Amino acid sequence: MEKRNLLIVAVLLGLVPLCIFPTSAQQEATRLRVVVNLVQLNVAVTDNKGNYVTDLQPLDFAITEDGIPENIATFEEGNGPTTRLVDVTAGVGKDGPDEPASAQGHSRIRDSVSGSSLEDPPETLGATLAGANVFILFDTSNYMYRGFVFAQDAIADFVRSLQTADKVAFYSYSRDLYRAAALTSDRSEVVRGVRTSVAGDDAALYNSLLLTVQDAGQYPGRKVIVVFSNGPDNSSAVPPEDVAELAQSAGIPIYMISTTEAQLEPVSTAVFERMSAATGGKAYFAKSWRDEKKAFASIRDDLAHLYSFSYYPKTNPNRGWRSIKVQLVGERLKKYHVRTRNGYRLRPNRFSVGNVRASTSGSVPN
Repeated sequence: MEKRNLLIVAVLLGLVPLCIFPTSAQQEATRLRVVVNLVQLNVAVTDNKGNYVTDLQPLDFAITEDGIPENIATFEEGNGPTTRLVDVTAGVGKDGPDEPASAQGHSRIRDSVSGSSLEDPPETLGATLAGANVFILFDTSNYMYRGFVFAQDAIADFVRSLQTADKVAFYSYSRDLYRAAALTSDRSEVVRGVRTSVAGDDAALYNSLLLTVQDAGQYPGRKVIVVFSNGPDNSSAVPPEDVAELAQSAGIPIYMISTTEAQLEPVSTAVFERMSAATGGKAYFAKSWRDEKKAFASIRDDLAHLYSFSYYPKTNPNRGWRSIKVQLVGERLKKYHVRTRNGYRLRPNRFSVGNVRASTSGSVPN
């Protein structure tokens, strides 16, 4: 009887909580039915040259969670409409799932360079990020003294190019996090935050990135974090592994843009690459301010070609870290590469920010 009267609903990072509702009047009043949470994924598909593969269909993808096959519930390509699917396995031919119906068509490959120039019309550039909330985290520590102005220019150009994107936030950090511009659709406010940022002292990148992930996780829809860092972390209390795991569980890709100076520190280079790969993002190491602008343009292009889909997890006894694997189905597609986050933690309990400080400038939802 105690089990009937007890209902525990876990609000999970990276999962979208859905409604809980009573059953029909004929059933016992104390019995409730729980709708399973929805896991969301952003997936990039590229060929051997790094060009984006477009026009794929839900049946072209196979998802497993801890080895358990999952069915896609919603599907979206780039900024196109979201398709709701009841049963994506319907319509599979007699030959089985290895040759889906969509394999009879032709997927188009779009060059990853096209449409990514900073000289393109603003309306074209902005359209590539429509519907996404972009959080920019800028390194203003003493590592940035030499290239500070050039980095500001690259970030300001990036912000201005997002004319029709959903919203943008700009944070800066040295020892503390400073929320210079909370998530807003006002590009001038964000650029003002970029231009008024000043150089600071030591770098607490992972402290600040953890707080940024937590802020971004409070908003619905697609989120992405773009980090510009010029050097290693030398004053954080939070390990990078915890930050990466939190971003993975929240389903937030992290894109890291750094300079060749950061590459002089092998540990930081490895951490940046692992963190971006684990969350489904990318790491860039720019040799010049021109390369910095190209990196921002590449991120914009990447988000324009992501496949976004979700699934309801099937019964799984695992209460900890759950591994996600996304594969392409059929011989025709096996030559392509898939990039996405590799899992999430069902009950993350290792993240503590008691020693992490942040400026209260700007606001985030409660």
